[in-house]
Amino acid sequence: MSSEAVEKYKAISPAEFFYKYKEIAGFANPARALYQTVRELVENALDATDSHGILPDIKVVIQRADPVQEFYRVTVEDNGIGIPPDIVPNAFGRVLFSSKYVLRQTRGMYGLGVKMAVLYGQMTTGRPIEVITSKREYRRIYFFKIRIDINKNEPVVLERGSWRKQRDWHGTIVSLTIEGDWGKAKARIKEYINRTATVTPYANVVMYTPDNEVILYKRVIETMPRPPKEVKPHPYGVDLEMLKMIIESSKEPTILEVLVENFQSVGEVTAKDLLSKAGIDPSSNPRDLKENDLLRLINTMKSYDQFKPPSSSAISPLGVEVIKAGLTRMFEPEFVDAVTRKPSTYEGHPFIVEAGIAYGGKVPLSEADKPILLRYANKIPLLYDEGSDVITSVVKEDIAWDNYMVAFPAQLVLLVHVCSTKVPFKGVGKESIADVPEVRREIKLAISEVARRLRGYLTAKQKELETQRKVVHLAKYIPEIAKSLEVIFSGDGFDKGTLVKRLVGIISAKTGIPENKINEVIRGVEIGA
Repeated sequence: MSSEAVEKYKAISPAEFFYKYKEIAGFANPARALYQTVRELVENALDATDSHGILPDIKVVIQRADPVQEFYRVTVEDNGIGIPPDIVPNAFGRVLFSSKYVLRQTRGMYGLGVKMAVLYGQMTTGRPIEVITSKREYRRIYFFKIRIDINKNEPVVLERGSWRKQRDWHGTIVSLTIEGDWGKAKARIKEYINRTATVTPYANVVMYTPDNEVILYKRVIETMPRPPKEVKPHPYGVDLEMLKMIIESSKEPTILEVLVENFQSVGEVTAKDLLSKAGIDPSSNPRDLKENDLLRLINTMKSYDQFKPPSSSAISPLGVEVIKAGLTRMFEPEFVDAVTRKPSTYEGHPFIVEAGIAYGGKVPLSEADKPILLRYANKIPLLYDEGSDVITSVVKEDIAWDNYMVAFPAQLVLLVHVCSTKVPFKGVGKESIADVPEVRREIKLAISEVARRLRGYLTAKQKELETQRKVVHLAKYIPEIAKSLEVIFSGDGFDKGTLVKRLVGIISAKTGIPENKINEVIRGVEIGA
């Protein structure tokens, strides 16, 4: 007699899900986990500063935490806005709890990163996260030790305390102890800090490593990207479930008022037009509408062609000045330029693509088939999964570098930044951007524009070198020409020295080559003679 196995069913919390599948969040092994922890903490620190108009001072300390086991204590301190003490437990102890679930560009997206690091620390070392924080207007500094209850997805506060401020300090200090592999992770972590500093030349960034190294990037400008603003959703970016959530959370008594008050680009006239096309009475109670009614409304929104484009105030591009300052600080190139494209949209989400280029100087030699590529999304350096990223695809497949007078290998760095309220990442690890046609097109146009500017520089440089070669060739004959003219005009007061000086002046005026350069050639000819 056969028996069938009895299936068991249970719901798991978000914390338990990511505890079981830590790899999808970037915590696949000790080396990657150490890198990911540093990254998540630094990104939170920068969001707490520059997104609020504060010039960042960021300190990263990585210490060996155990003489035998590969345990590392990662501490990141910022001078940001701080966190209210009643929010701290959930901010660090509840997975998918975040201040980032609004339509505004932030480095983080899911309310997951730092909590994933907390979970990984619990799994590998058993040690809780420690948080010290205070807001500018507070008189006290607050301290917490927190771990996550994995089954309930709730914070467990092990310790808490506070003390009176002795100085005017504000910001947050976060410390985590995790299992790591510094030997394998250090190259990536250093590269991450370097690339972060490249796009934050307005920040002071210092890192202390387990090798007793001190890596410092000092602030070189005080211009910061404009902070993003929270905006209402655009109708093109809303689906059926989001519309239901908006209705559920709204207090407006009619569907007309829901549309006007909760969406950008929708005024009363537009809302009435939408509802008329969808066959819905504007005075209807939104909570009484059936799913078919809402589906008709969504389809009407999608096909409506009178909306203004989504507002770009929710996104924060780096800007040309910041990109050029960052590339100059890192590479001291002979040529640098940048472009910020106009805002564009995909699926109702605004986005901006920026590109910067640096050539010559101290720029290292690139690979044989493409420039050194610095990829960024919402100011985050993307170091992994380069081969599957749309930026890489555009650089290798869509740009004919020969047309821009570039032959590889070359001393060429290309920086590409995509910023949006919703960057189309391929996974929660946020290392690779998906190939969305609208995004791909803007990337290609941005790269092409800075590449054309480089071509203009190289063309001018080539013409200058050609002119210099002609001048050098001509300058060799100046002494002989002057000597012959001296014979022709003998007795008229024209000596060879005067004639040489006049000929040098004429050539300099015609070519723009400094007289001292021409005289150097003449001296070389005379010495050789």
